Amino acid sequence: MATFAFLGESEENTNRVFGLGRKEKVFALGDCVRALIGRQNLEEHKAALKGVRYAFCTWGMPNFTMEQIKKYFPSLECVFYAAGSVQVFARNFLSCGVRVFSAWAANAVPVAEAVFAQIVLANKGFFHTLSVPSYAQKTETALAFKGNFGTTVGLIGAGMIGSLVAEKLGNLAVNVVVFDPFLSDECASMLGVKKVDLHTLFESSDVISNHLANNDQTAGMLDYGCFSRMKRHAVFINSGRGRQVREADLIRALGEEQGRLAILDVTDPEPPIEGSPLYTMKNVILTPHIDGSWGNEVVRMADDALAAYECVISGQPCKSEVFASMLATMA
Repeated sequence: MATFAFLGESEENTNRVFGLGRKEKVFALGDCVRALIGRQNLEEHKAALKGVRYAFCTWGMPNFTMEQIKKYFPSLECVFYAAGSVQVFARNFLSCGVRVFSAWAANAVPVAEAVFAQIVLANKGFFHTLSVPSYAQKTETALAFKGNFGTTVGLIGAGMIGSLVAEKLGNLAVNVVVFDPFLSDECASMLGVKKVDLHTLFESSDVISNHLANNDQTAGMLDYGCFSRMKRHAVFINSGRGRQVREADLIRALGEEQGRLAILDVTDPEPPIEGSPLYTMKNVILTPHIDGSWGNEVVRMADDALAAYECVISGQPCKSEVFASMLATMA
Protein backbone atom coordinates (compact mmCIF):
# COMPACT_ATOMS: atom_id res chain seq x y z
CA MET A 1 0.00 0.00 0.00
CA ALA A 2 1.39 3.41 -1.02
CA THR A 3 2.59 5.87 1.61
CA PHE A 4 3.18 8.83 -0.73
CA ALA A 5 1.22 10.55 -3.49
CA PHE A 6 1.35 13.58 -5.74
CA LEU A 7 -1.86 15.64 -5.77
CA GLY A 8 -2.82 18.05 -8.54
CA GLU A 9 -4.64 18.75 -11.75
CA SER A 10 -1.59 19.68 -13.85
CA GLU A 11 1.05 17.14 -14.86
CA GLU A 12 2.99 19.99 -16.45
CA ASN A 13 3.20 22.00 -13.21
CA THR A 14 4.05 18.95 -11.13
CA ASN A 15 6.81 17.81 -13.49
CA ARG A 16 8.22 21.34 -13.73
CA VAL A 17 8.33 22.10 -10.00
CA PHE A 18 9.50 18.61 -9.07
CA GLY A 19 11.98 18.62 -11.92
CA LEU A 20 15.77 18.22 -11.88
CA GLY A 21 15.39 14.92 -10.05
CA ARG A 22 13.05 16.09 -7.28
CA LYS A 23 10.17 13.80 -8.28
CA GLU A 24 12.61 10.89 -8.19
CA LYS A 25 13.60 11.93 -4.66
CA VAL A 26 9.97 11.58 -3.58
CA PHE A 27 9.74 8.18 -5.26
CA ALA A 28 12.85 7.12 -3.36
CA LEU A 29 11.20 7.89 -0.01
CA GLY A 30 8.93 4.83 -0.27
CA ASP A 31 5.94 3.41 -2.12
CA CYS A 32 4.27 6.19 -4.08
CA VAL A 33 1.10 6.31 -6.16
CA ARG A 34 2.53 6.91 -9.64
CA ALA A 35 -0.55 8.67 -11.05
CA LEU A 36 -1.16 12.33 -10.32
CA ILE A 37 -4.25 12.39 -8.11
CA GLY A 38 -6.94 14.95 -8.87
CA ARG A 39 -10.67 15.18 -8.43
CA GLN A 40 -11.37 13.12 -11.54
CA ASN A 41 -9.47 9.94 -10.64
CA LEU A 42 -10.06 9.61 -6.89
CA GLU A 43 -12.35 6.62 -7.24
CA GLU A 44 -10.00 4.90 -9.68
CA HIS A 45 -7.15 5.01 -7.15
CA LYS A 46 -9.22 4.66 -3.99
CA ALA A 47 -7.55 1.45 -2.84
CA ALA A 48 -4.02 2.82 -3.29
CA LEU A 49 -4.85 6.09 -1.53
CA LYS A 50 -6.09 4.42 1.66
CA GLY A 51 -2.57 4.16 3.09
CA VAL A 52 -1.15 7.46 1.85
CA ARG A 53 0.28 9.44 4.76
CA TYR A 54 2.21 12.14 2.93
CA ALA A 55 1.18 14.10 -0.16
CA PHE A 56 3.25 16.46 -2.31
CA CYS A 57 1.69 19.06 -4.58
CA THR A 58 2.18 22.42 -6.27
CA TRP A 59 0.28 24.88 -8.50
CA GLY A 60 -2.94 23.26 -9.66
CA MET A 61 -3.67 21.68 -6.29
CA PRO A 62 -7.41 20.81 -6.19
CA ASN A 63 -9.72 22.13 -3.50
CA PHE A 64 -10.83 18.74 -2.21
CA THR A 65 -13.97 18.76 -0.09
CA MET A 66 -13.86 17.53 3.50
CA GLU A 67 -15.97 14.57 2.41
CA GLN A 68 -13.43 13.64 -0.29
CA ILE A 69 -10.53 14.00 2.13
CA LYS A 70 -12.17 11.74 4.71
CA LYS A 71 -13.25 9.18 2.12
CA TYR A 72 -10.16 8.92 -0.07
CA PHE A 73 -7.34 10.00 2.26
CA PRO A 74 -8.20 8.38 5.63
CA SER A 75 -4.53 7.95 6.60
CA LEU A 76 -3.24 11.30 5.33
CA GLU A 77 -1.12 13.18 7.88
CA CYS A 78 0.64 15.93 5.91
CA VAL A 79 0.35 17.90 2.69
CA PHE A 80 3.57 19.49 1.41
CA TYR A 81 2.75 22.31 -1.01
CA ALA A 82 5.68 23.25 -3.24
CA ALA A 83 4.33 26.73 -3.99
CA GLY A 84 3.11 29.81 -2.12
CA SER A 85 -0.47 30.59 -1.18
CA VAL A 86 -2.53 27.73 0.27
CA GLN A 87 -5.75 29.74 0.52
CA VAL A 88 -7.56 27.71 -2.15
CA PHE A 89 -7.27 24.31 -0.51
CA ALA A 90 -5.83 24.42 3.03
CA ARG A 91 -8.90 24.96 5.18
CA ASN A 92 -10.55 21.62 4.45
CA PHE A 93 -7.36 19.66 5.10
CA LEU A 94 -6.71 21.53 8.35
CA SER A 95 -10.30 20.93 9.42
CA CYS A 96 -9.74 17.21 8.86
CA GLY A 97 -6.65 17.24 11.06
CA VAL A 98 -4.14 17.11 8.19
CA ARG A 99 -1.05 19.26 8.64
CA VAL A 100 -0.27 21.65 5.78
CA PHE A 101 3.16 22.96 4.81
CA SER A 102 3.83 25.65 2.23
CA ALA A 103 6.98 26.67 0.37
CA TRP A 104 5.84 30.29 0.62
CA ALA A 105 9.20 31.35 2.06
CA ALA A 106 11.04 29.73 -0.84
CA ASN A 107 8.66 31.32 -3.33
CA ALA A 108 9.21 34.69 -1.67
CA VAL A 109 12.94 34.67 -2.47
CA PRO A 110 12.75 35.36 -6.22
CA VAL A 111 10.00 37.96 -5.71
CA ALA A 112 12.15 39.83 -3.21
CA GLU A 113 15.14 39.57 -5.53
CA ALA A 114 13.19 40.94 -8.50
CA VAL A 115 11.62 43.77 -6.49
CA PHE A 116 14.96 44.74 -4.95
CA ALA A 117 16.50 44.95 -8.42
CA GLN A 118 13.59 47.05 -9.68
CA ILE A 119 13.87 49.44 -6.72
CA VAL A 120 17.59 49.94 -7.30
CA LEU A 121 17.05 50.64 -11.00
CA ALA A 122 14.00 52.83 -10.37
CA ASN A 123 15.99 55.11 -8.06
CA LYS A 124 18.55 55.52 -10.85
CA GLY A 125 15.86 56.59 -13.33
CA PHE A 126 16.45 53.49 -15.46
CA PHE A 127 12.81 52.77 -16.25
CA HIS A 128 11.98 56.38 -17.06
CA THR A 129 14.73 56.49 -19.68
CA LEU A 130 13.43 53.46 -21.60
CA SER A 131 10.77 55.38 -23.52
CA VAL A 132 12.97 58.42 -24.25
CA PRO A 133 14.36 58.31 -27.80
CA SER A 134 17.63 60.27 -27.82
CA TYR A 135 20.72 59.83 -25.66
CA ALA A 136 20.67 63.47 -24.63
CA GLN A 137 17.05 63.17 -23.50
CA LYS A 138 17.86 60.00 -21.58
CA THR A 139 20.63 61.82 -19.73
CA GLU A 140 18.36 64.76 -18.97
CA THR A 141 15.64 62.42 -17.72
CA ALA A 142 18.01 60.50 -15.45
CA LEU A 143 19.24 63.72 -13.84
CA ALA A 144 15.86 64.04 -12.09
CA PHE A 145 16.69 60.98 -9.96
CA LYS A 146 18.77 60.88 -6.79
CA GLY A 147 20.01 57.30 -6.94
CA ASN A 148 20.13 54.96 -3.97
CA PHE A 149 21.41 57.32 -1.31
CA GLY A 150 18.95 59.08 0.95
CA THR A 151 15.86 58.25 -1.10
CA THR A 152 12.73 56.80 0.47
CA VAL A 153 11.25 53.41 -0.39
CA GLY A 154 7.73 52.54 0.72
CA LEU A 155 6.72 48.93 1.32
CA ILE A 156 3.01 48.13 1.53
CA GLY A 157 2.88 44.99 3.65
CA ALA A 158 5.71 43.46 5.68
CA GLY A 159 4.89 39.79 5.45
CA MET A 160 7.39 37.25 4.18
CA ILE A 161 8.15 39.04 0.90
CA GLY A 162 7.96 42.58 2.24
CA SER A 163 10.29 41.66 5.09
CA LEU A 164 12.79 40.06 2.72
CA VAL A 165 12.77 43.21 0.58
CA ALA A 166 13.30 45.35 3.69
CA GLU A 167 16.26 43.19 4.71
CA LYS A 168 17.84 43.59 1.27
CA LEU A 169 17.24 47.34 1.35
CA GLY A 170 19.16 47.40 4.62
CA ASN A 171 22.32 47.13 2.52
CA LEU A 172 21.49 50.44 0.83
CA ALA A 173 21.53 53.95 2.24
CA VAL A 174 17.79 54.38 1.66
CA ASN A 175 15.03 55.21 4.10
CA VAL A 176 12.36 52.49 4.29
CA VAL A 177 8.81 53.24 5.39
CA VAL A 178 6.19 50.54 5.81
CA PHE A 179 2.43 50.37 5.97
CA ASP A 180 1.34 47.21 7.77
CA PRO A 181 -1.20 47.28 10.63
CA PHE A 182 0.06 43.86 11.77
CA LEU A 183 3.73 44.87 12.02
CA SER A 184 4.79 45.28 15.64
CA ASP A 185 7.05 48.11 16.74
CA GLU A 186 9.62 45.52 17.77
CA CYS A 187 9.68 43.88 14.32
CA ALA A 188 9.80 47.27 12.62
CA SER A 189 12.86 48.15 14.70
CA MET A 190 14.53 44.85 13.83
CA LEU A 191 13.91 45.47 10.13
CA GLY A 192 15.15 49.03 10.39
CA VAL A 193 11.94 50.51 8.97
CA LYS A 194 9.55 53.26 10.01
CA LYS A 195 5.82 52.53 10.25
CA VAL A 196 3.54 55.08 8.55
CA ASP A 197 -0.05 55.27 7.35
CA LEU A 198 -0.83 54.45 3.74
CA HIS A 199 -1.29 58.02 2.47
CA THR A 200 1.93 59.19 4.12
CA LEU A 201 3.75 56.31 2.44
CA PHE A 202 2.54 57.37 -1.01
CA GLU A 203 3.34 61.03 -0.35
CA SER A 204 6.86 60.47 0.93
CA SER A 205 8.19 57.56 -1.14
CA ASP A 206 10.29 57.72 -4.29
CA VAL A 207 9.55 54.05 -4.98
CA ILE A 208 6.51 52.15 -3.67
CA SER A 209 6.21 48.37 -3.70
CA ASN A 210 3.01 46.44 -2.96
CA HIS A 211 3.19 43.26 -0.87
CA LEU A 212 -0.30 43.13 0.63
CA ALA A 213 -1.84 39.79 1.47
CA ASN A 214 -4.41 38.75 -1.12
CA ASN A 215 -7.80 38.68 0.61
CA ASP A 216 -11.17 40.40 0.47
CA GLN A 217 -10.08 43.01 3.00
CA THR A 218 -7.26 44.28 0.75
CA ALA A 219 -9.22 44.25 -2.52
CA GLY A 220 -9.31 47.75 -4.00
CA MET A 221 -7.32 49.20 -1.10
CA LEU A 222 -4.92 51.04 -3.42
CA ASP A 223 -7.08 53.76 -4.96
CA TYR A 224 -6.95 57.30 -6.29
CA GLY A 225 -6.49 58.65 -2.79
CA CYS A 226 -3.17 56.78 -2.77
CA PHE A 227 -1.97 57.17 -6.35
CA SER A 228 -2.80 60.88 -6.56
CA ARG A 229 -0.33 61.44 -3.72
CA MET A 230 2.63 59.98 -5.60
CA LYS A 231 5.59 62.27 -6.22
CA ARG A 232 6.25 63.58 -9.72
CA HIS A 233 8.82 60.88 -10.57
CA ALA A 234 7.68 58.19 -8.14
CA VAL A 235 7.54 54.54 -9.25
CA PHE A 236 4.83 52.10 -8.16
CA ILE A 237 5.77 48.41 -8.29
CA ASN A 238 3.10 45.74 -8.00
CA SER A 239 4.24 42.15 -7.56
CA GLY A 240 1.44 41.41 -5.08
CA ARG A 241 -1.99 40.97 -6.63
CA GLY A 242 -3.84 43.00 -9.23
CA ARG A 243 -7.15 43.15 -7.40
CA GLN A 244 -5.64 45.28 -4.64
CA VAL A 245 -5.32 48.11 -7.20
CA ARG A 246 -8.23 50.12 -8.52
CA GLU A 247 -6.94 50.10 -12.06
CA ALA A 248 -8.95 53.07 -13.30
CA ASP A 249 -7.62 55.16 -10.39
CA LEU A 250 -4.02 54.19 -11.16
CA ILE A 251 -4.48 55.03 -14.84
CA ARG A 252 -6.00 58.38 -13.91
CA ALA A 253 -3.12 59.29 -11.58
CA LEU A 254 -0.51 58.24 -14.13
CA GLY A 255 -2.27 60.29 -16.78
CA GLU A 256 -2.40 63.37 -14.59
CA GLU A 257 1.37 63.24 -13.94
CA GLN A 258 3.35 61.66 -16.77
CA GLY A 259 6.49 61.53 -14.61
CA ARG A 260 4.92 58.88 -12.41
CA LEU A 261 5.58 55.32 -13.52
CA ALA A 262 4.11 51.90 -12.72
CA ILE A 263 5.79 48.50 -13.07
CA LEU A 264 3.03 45.92 -13.02
CA ASP A 265 3.86 42.22 -12.82
CA VAL A 266 0.26 41.48 -11.82
CA THR A 267 -3.06 42.97 -12.93
CA ASP A 268 -6.76 42.27 -12.51
CA PRO A 269 -7.71 40.64 -14.79
CA GLU A 270 -4.41 39.11 -15.79
CA PRO A 271 -3.50 39.89 -18.50
CA PRO A 272 -5.31 43.24 -18.79
CA ILE A 273 -8.38 43.31 -21.01
CA GLU A 274 -7.86 44.01 -24.70
CA GLY A 275 -7.72 47.75 -25.33
CA SER A 276 -6.63 48.62 -21.78
CA PRO A 277 -4.59 51.85 -21.61
CA LEU A 278 -2.01 49.88 -19.64
CA TYR A 279 -0.75 48.44 -22.95
CA THR A 280 -0.02 51.81 -24.53
CA MET A 281 0.84 54.21 -21.69
CA LYS A 282 4.51 55.22 -21.85
CA ASN A 283 4.74 55.36 -18.07
CA VAL A 284 3.54 51.77 -17.57
CA ILE A 285 5.75 48.69 -17.80
CA LEU A 286 3.92 45.35 -17.93
CA THR A 287 5.70 42.09 -17.17
CA PRO A 288 4.02 38.65 -17.45
CA HIS A 289 3.98 37.61 -13.77
CA ILE A 290 7.69 36.74 -13.76
CA ASP A 291 8.65 38.12 -10.35
CA GLY A 292 7.77 34.87 -8.61
CA SER A 293 9.52 31.53 -9.08
CA TRP A 294 10.50 31.24 -12.74
CA GLY A 295 12.53 28.77 -14.78
CA ASN A 296 14.77 26.69 -12.55
CA GLU A 297 13.75 28.81 -9.56
CA VAL A 298 10.59 26.71 -9.16
CA VAL A 299 12.65 23.70 -8.06
CA ARG A 300 13.63 25.62 -4.91
CA MET A 301 10.01 25.13 -3.80
CA ALA A 302 10.25 21.35 -4.22
CA ASP A 303 13.41 21.38 -2.12
CA ASP A 304 11.52 23.30 0.56
CA ALA A 305 8.70 20.73 0.51
CA LEU A 306 11.20 17.88 0.86
CA ALA A 307 12.93 19.70 3.71
CA ALA A 308 9.57 20.08 5.47
CA TYR A 309 9.00 16.32 5.14
CA GLU A 310 12.40 15.66 6.72
CA CYS A 311 11.46 17.92 9.63
CA VAL A 312 8.23 15.99 10.17
CA ILE A 313 9.76 12.53 10.21
CA SER A 314 12.60 13.69 12.48
CA GLY A 315 10.19 15.40 14.89
CA GLN A 316 11.71 18.83 14.33
CA PRO A 317 9.69 22.07 14.21
CA CYS A 318 9.19 23.44 10.71
CA LYS A 319 8.82 27.12 9.85
CA SER A 320 6.83 26.32 6.72
CA GLU A 321 3.87 24.80 8.57
CA VAL A 322 0.59 26.65 8.04
CA PHE A 323 -1.98 26.86 10.83
CA ALA A 324 -5.63 27.84 10.49
CA SER A 325 -5.05 31.04 12.47
CA MET A 326 -2.54 32.21 9.84
CA LEU A 327 -4.94 32.10 6.91
CA ALA A 328 -6.63 35.38 7.85
CA THR A 329 -3.51 37.44 7.22
CA MET A 330 -1.19 35.47 4.92
CA ALA A 331 -1.20 35.76 1.15
